[in-house]
Amino acid sequence: MRTIWALAATLLLFATMAGAPAHAQLAVRAPQPLKPDVIYVPTPEPVVDAMLALAEVRPGDVLYDLGSGDGRIPIVAAKRFGVRGLGVEVQEHLVRQAREKARAEGVGHLVTFRVQDLFRTDLRPASVVTLYLLPDLNARLMPKLLAELKPGARIVSHDFPMGDWRPEREVKVGSSTLYLWRVPERGVSPAGSRRRPRLPASPG
Repeated sequence: MRTIWALAATLLLFATMAGAPAHAQLAVRAPQPLKPDVIYVPTPEPVVDAMLALAEVRPGDVLYDLGSGDGRIPIVAAKRFGVRGLGVEVQEHLVRQAREKARAEGVGHLVTFRVQDLFRTDLRPASVVTLYLLPDLNARLMPKLLAELKPGARIVSHDFPMGDWRPEREVKVGSSTLYLWRVPERGVSPAGSRRRPRLPASPG
């Protein structure tokens, strides 16, 4: 009788161990919320206007705002110029705010907001990219911008430069500094050499 009970206990133990990896695998695969790399600071309205002016936004453009916060830049661009836009943001509550605001402003059909890692965002459709990130993020993002954006695409950054890429223009708006770059022709680096930076592997 003891042998039977010992055998039953052993079989139960093996069954439990066999089931454990499946549960563990499910736990590992569960999506983890993205964490912001910067603290959200809203861009003042006069700076939004100046960024759009510096980028020479016009009908037919497609504007991508990387780190879009409450969506104010794509929404203003859509209202003023009728352009399509995409806002990329990692904080879900800000994306919800942006979507609600876009609907309230009547441009929900023109702008889209995603909870997404900006380094995993396909930038090829954009003709204008706006940024309010930190210098190290701008520097890390530069090869991706150069690799994916079309020649002539405009990039405007609020307050922070982009590595050693010299801006085409700098504009002061109150206490803010805005920087403008244009993507060069294929094969031409920002510094004027014939070699373009390679796109690094996506993090993660």
